[in-house]
Amino acid sequence: MGDTRFVLLAVLSALCSGVQRASGMRVNTQREMEAVNGTDVRLKCTFQSSSSINPSTVSVSWNFRALGLGQEESVFYYQQRPYPPLEGRFRKRAIWAGDIMGRDASIILREVKFTYNGTFTCQVKNPPDAHGNVGEIRLRVVTTASFSELLLLALAIGGAIALLIILLVIILSCRRCKRRRQRQRHQGEEVQEPPRKERKDPTACHPARAVHLYLSQTSIEIDSSDGMISTASSKDPSSSSEEEISSDEDQGDDSD
Repeated sequence: MGDTRFVLLAVLSALCSGVQRASGMRVNTQREMEAVNGTDVRLKCTFQSSSSINPSTVSVSWNFRALGLGQEESVFYYQQRPYPPLEGRFRKRAIWAGDIMGRDASIILREVKFTYNGTFTCQVKNPPDAHGNVGEIRLRVVTTASFSELLLLALAIGGAIALLIILLVIILSCRRCKRRRQRQRHQGEEVQEPPRKERKDPTACHPARAVHLYLSQTSIEIDSSDGMISTASSKDPSSSSEEEISSDEDQGDDSD
C-alpha cells in the first residue's frame, strides 16, 4: 500500500512538472487598442519563460485576422533577426521594436489603415518552452482619437507645462535670494567702514565769516588832506612797534 502511494506521488509530480514545462511560456498583451488612421502604433508584447533565454532559439510570430474573416495573415517573424513580410498589406509597414533579452517582442505598424481593423496575435517560443498562451490584441482604427485619449494627452501636456512653470519659479526664487544676500553683504561692508571726516573751509558756507576775516587782516586809512582812502596791508604788531621805536630814536638824534 505504501509503495503504491509512493508511485502515485511520483507520477503526479512528473505530470505536474511536465505541465509546468509545457505552460512555462506566458505572453502578455493589451486586449484592445485604438489608433488614428494614418498614424503609427506600437503593438506591445512581452513574455516570461521558465527557461533561460537563448537569443538564437527564441522565435516570435505575429499574425493578423481581419474582422469577419477567419483566415490569418502573417505580419512579422523574428528569430535571431527580423523577417518583415515581403508581400501583403503589411509589406514595409511592420517594424521590429522588441528586445529578446529584455523579454520584449513588440512591433510597430506604420501609417495604419482602416483595413487593419481586426485581431493581432503574438506567439513566442523559447525551447523547451514551446507551448503557452497566445497574446491577442483587438485593434480599432478610427478617424479621430477618442475622448479618453484626448484627455490623457491634455493631462500629459498640462503636466509638462506645470513642471516647467515650477522649475522657472524655483530658478527665479533662487536668483532673488542670491541678489538679497549680495545686497546684505554690501550693506554690512559699508557699515563696518569708519566714516571719513572731511575738512571743510569755514568760509565756504558762511560768507559773513569770510568778510570778517578779510577785514580783520586789512586796515583802512583815510587821508584828511585830500580825502583819499588808502588801504594798508596787515602787518604784524611787533613789527609796527619796532618801527615806532626806531623813529623816536631818529628824532632824538636830530634834537641833539
